[in-house]
Amino acid sequence: MSYKIIRATMGKNEDNEWLGSTVFTIDESPVEYEISFYSKRGKDWDYSLHFAGEPGEEEEFLKLDARIEEDDDLFDELLDAAIDTIPE
Repeated sequence: MSYKIIRATMGKNEDNEWLGSTVFTIDESPVEYEISFYSKRGKDWDYSLHFAGEPGEEEEFLKLDARIEEDDDLFDELLDAAIDTIPE
């Protein structure tokens, strides 16, 4: 499975918690997905996956969500794309 990062962002909210997101496509599909990240301290991350624009097929969405849950490398790469946007 190949993916392409469209855009990403990461920052802190008023409670000093990390919030970020990465918008991406999978393989040759035109459907854009957005994964949102949340962490209180920047170590353990929760995520939520949704369509970034027009919705695609639910079955493909569920497969992708399961893949992200199982594939630590894919999750880390999407998270790193957001983390890399933090100004130094």
